[in-house]
Amino acid sequence: MSRSRTAILAALALVAGASGTALAVVPGDAGIAAAPCTVDYKVQNDWGSGFTASVTVTNNSAAKSSWAVKWSYAGSQKVTNAWNAKVTQSGAAVTVANESYNGTLATGGSASFGFQGTYSGSNAVPATFTLDGVTCNVDGGGPTDPGPTDPGPTGPSTKVDNPYAGAKMYVNPEWSAKAAAEPGGSRVSNQPTAVWLDRIAAINGVNGGMGLRDHLDAALTQKGSGELVVQLVIYNLPGRDCAALASNGELGPTEIDKYKTQYIDPIAAILADSKYAGLRIVNTIEIDSLPNLVTNTGSRPTATPQCDVMKANGNYQKGVGYALNKLGDAPNVYNYIDAGHHGWIGWDDNFAPSAALFKEAATAEGATVNDVHGFITNTANYSALKENNFTINDNVAGKSVRESKWVDWNRYVDELSFAQGFRNQLVTTGFNSGIGMLIDTSRNGWGGTARPAGPGATTTVDTYIEGGRYDRRIHIGNWCNQSGAGLGERPQAAPAAGIDAYVWVKPPGESDGSSSAIPNDEGKGFDRMCDPTYTGNPRNGNSMSGALPNAPVSGHWFSAQFQQLMQNAYPPLP
Repeated sequence: MSRSRTAILAALALVAGASGTALAVVPGDAGIAAAPCTVDYKVQNDWGSGFTASVTVTNNSAAKSSWAVKWSYAGSQKVTNAWNAKVTQSGAAVTVANESYNGTLATGGSASFGFQGTYSGSNAVPATFTLDGVTCNVDGGGPTDPGPTDPGPTGPSTKVDNPYAGAKMYVNPEWSAKAAAEPGGSRVSNQPTAVWLDRIAAINGVNGGMGLRDHLDAALTQKGSGELVVQLVIYNLPGRDCAALASNGELGPTEIDKYKTQYIDPIAAILADSKYAGLRIVNTIEIDSLPNLVTNTGSRPTATPQCDVMKANGNYQKGVGYALNKLGDAPNVYNYIDAGHHGWIGWDDNFAPSAALFKEAATAEGATVNDVHGFITNTANYSALKENNFTINDNVAGKSVRESKWVDWNRYVDELSFAQGFRNQLVTTGFNSGIGMLIDTSRNGWGGTARPAGPGATTTVDTYIEGGRYDRRIHIGNWCNQSGAGLGERPQAAPAAGIDAYVWVKPPGESDGSSSAIPNDEGKGFDRMCDPTYTGNPRNGNSMSGALPNAPVSGHWFSAQFQQLMQNAYPPLP
């Protein structure tokens, strides 16, 4: 399917499944008879005794205010937990009903949900699905099923519309081992997470650990005969993260040539190796730094001298442009630029200027917008995916929710609405109309006993928001090792219109920064936002930091945080 075709489907709210297929008739499709409904069932990850799956149902008949999908397994599959739907199982028969927030299913509309299950023996896809008792057409299959409109396994000369569609994702063995060693960690240790190349030494491996080639070789083994996505984080700009000391890097503000020749060029050479041409390699390009040039420079109260330096020398734009140009040459490589999150650039003053800055970077150093496959939001952050208890359009006690202390005049209240809205802005700014969005859901679940069951009291707009919001940070500007956070949606392809995937780019359990100064040889400083006793600055409304105590240097394993993330996971862990 072409990327322009995807944009049309997204506009019609036809959410493609993992094969990139939507079987409903759309305007201009002549000679295709619409089934009363279609179901796209895809196994996302399968580790021999368990699996995760995503399902998208499209309604082609009369609009519905509630719905139920049913199927029966031929084998021993048992659903253990689900998200975005209520699942019950009796023997082999499975019934999936809508949640309160996604019961509306318009004519031509779709709903998506996912689940985790166990099995022994085979894990065959169910043969028949019904929507409210009516049999649907089916596009179903495991990770290797290309679907009827997908070209199948791609050779080295073909880019696909959505690299996550019809593909498994690489499970990083190093992270998986750390997760599995934790009590209860085996419940998530087979989830795919990104590999962070956060310094030059990481290319060949640090302290005996796996380097880039080691990971790509392991990915070939995991791939088998199907498609597999390997997720990399390209993260080593000169003067990196100018407003966050905990994630400062090894390169000084002027070391752009070293960034090019000693960091990007060696990575590009490895990714271009024909040995890896059968892998789909997804790069998250340089998180955080570009948005700092919009929000933390000049006369703004949040400005820092370091960010003013980087804005003046242009090395963020040059570095990102160079990375896009060099890494995007390989036909199996897909670049996604980091786009901050709704609590950073969702305000009017930041929204369009950020898109314009990204366009500037994407056309620097020989790069073009064609080197950009999409954007990623919420990387390593905690913003809730979907706030179901209020919307930006609500009014309470005569005031808009935008006037509440929490929303604070932002135009977005969660990451999904922001990612979809910002995608439109990026296209308006000059990026290709078929770009897709990724959302990092590794730590934005906010489950557990403190998760609100419904809206807050309507006494004031603040009681309404405070009583109903899932995101329980003290302030939306807090970003370091946040207390009370939980694992979010499990990685899955094409979960919503315009969204290529939910991903776990930040490996859960890896620290955002140390709670106090810790000497290290990684170029990482101490940021007071990681200190639980810190009373804040203008970037977090002079609030307490909300950080967990006793945290190690950023990127190092933080067992206490991992345990809390599992405890507060939403969807909950089995």
